[in-house]
Amino acid sequence: MDDEVRIPDEGTPAPDAPAPDAPAPDAPPPDPGRAAAGEAPGPVPGIVKPLPAEWFVPRGTNAETRWDAFRDADGDPVIGRHVPVERFFVRNHTSTPLIDPDTWRLKLFGSGLRGAPTAERPVEFGLDDLRELPSTRISALIECAGNGRSFYRSQQGQPVPGTPWTLGGVGSASWRGVRLAEVLRAAGLTGAAVDVLPAGLDPDYVVGGTNYGPVRRPLPIAKALDDVLLAYEMNGEPLTPDHGAPARLVVPGWVGIASIKWVGGVEVADHPLYSPWNTDFYRMFGPDHPPGGGDPLTTQVVKSAFELAAGARLAAGREHRLHGRSWSGSAAVRRVEVSTDGGRTWRRAELRDEPQADGWTRWSVAWRPERPGPYELRARATDDRGDTQPERAVFNREGYLFGAVVAHPVTVV
Repeated sequence: MDDEVRIPDEGTPAPDAPAPDAPAPDAPPPDPGRAAAGEAPGPVPGIVKPLPAEWFVPRGTNAETRWDAFRDADGDPVIGRHVPVERFFVRNHTSTPLIDPDTWRLKLFGSGLRGAPTAERPVEFGLDDLRELPSTRISALIECAGNGRSFYRSQQGQPVPGTPWTLGGVGSASWRGVRLAEVLRAAGLTGAAVDVLPAGLDPDYVVGGTNYGPVRRPLPIAKALDDVLLAYEMNGEPLTPDHGAPARLVVPGWVGIASIKWVGGVEVADHPLYSPWNTDFYRMFGPDHPPGGGDPLTTQVVKSAFELAAGARLAAGREHRLHGRSWSGSAAVRRVEVSTDGGRTWRRAELRDEPQADGWTRWSVAWRPERPGPYELRARATDDRGDTQPERAVFNREGYLFGAVVAHPVTVV
C-alpha cells in the first residue's frame, strides 16, 4: 500500500580541519586504495553516470546541476517539479560504490532494540523484506549543507574551504520506500531508544592522514519516527548507484548529510550517539557562534535561484520572462520578490505552484529592459514561518547554510 504523503563535542577542530563537502584544496584526495571493490570510474572520479557539460559543473568528487539546464534554448521548461535522475546533482564524500541489490542487507543493532542485538548478530532486512512492508511515496528536496558556499567569498569577501557550490547542490524528486519508523518497529524498537545512527556503505572518508570511516550521522528518535523515509525508488524507478542504490535515507527539510546514501547499518541506542559528521563537521564554528561550535545542523534555510545562466545576454527593447525557484527547509515558500536593478526596487513574482513544504515553488516575472548594459538580478523569498532571505549571511568557518540574496549578473545587448 502507498501513502502520499547530542551534546556537541566542545573541542573545536583545528583551524585547518577540512570541511567534509570536499577535501581542503591543499589536502590529498581520499586514498583510492580504500575504494570498495566493484567501483566504476567516471568523468568525475568516483561518479558513475555521465555528466554532460550542458547539465553539470564538476566540483571535485561532486557534480553541480546547472540552473540554466532547467530550460531549453527557447525558454521552455525541461525540468518540472522533480529533477530527472540523469540531471540530479551528485554529492559524494569519496566515490560511488556498486552494490548488488540481491545480496545487500540492512543490519540493525543496539541497546534501543529488543534483546539488544549486536553488530555481529544484527536484525537483518533484504530489499524484498522492505518491499513487503507498507510503502510510502513522498516528494522531497535533497540539498547539500554547503549549497551556495561560493557566495561567502564572491559576495561577502569571506573565503571558506570546501566545495565551492553555487546554487546547484539541490534537487527535488519523488521517493518511494518504507518509513524508517516501520523498519525500526519491525526490528524491535523499544521506548528507551534515544538516537538512531545510519551508516553508509561508501568507502571510508580519508583526508589529511585521518580516516573518518564511512559517512554516518545520528538522528534523534523523534525525527526518525516522524517523516524519514528509507527509499528504494527515485522518480518511479529503482535507485541508481550515484543516488544511493540499493537504499538510502530521505530526511525531508534537513541538510543533505542526514539523508545517508547506500545505507547498510543502523545503530539504535538508548543513549546519545556521535560521529565526525555531527561533532567535527556539519556544525557552525566562527566568531558569531558558540565557542565550542553550534548544535549539529538540521533544517535548511530559505534560498532562491534563477533558471538562467549567470552572465546571460538578453536583448534590449523586448519583454523577457524571468523564471526561478525558491525553497526552504522549514516551511512552504509563500512570497517571492524580484529586483532587476541590484536591489533598489522589488516586484512581487507570480507563483507557478501551490506552495508546499518539502518542495520548491516555481515563479516568474516579466521584465522589459530598454537600455543595453550590465544589470544585476536578485530574488528573495519568504516562507510560511516568516523567514526571509537576508542581504548578508552570518559567516561560519565551513561555509554552511548560505541563505542571503544572491546577485545574478546579466548583460542586456
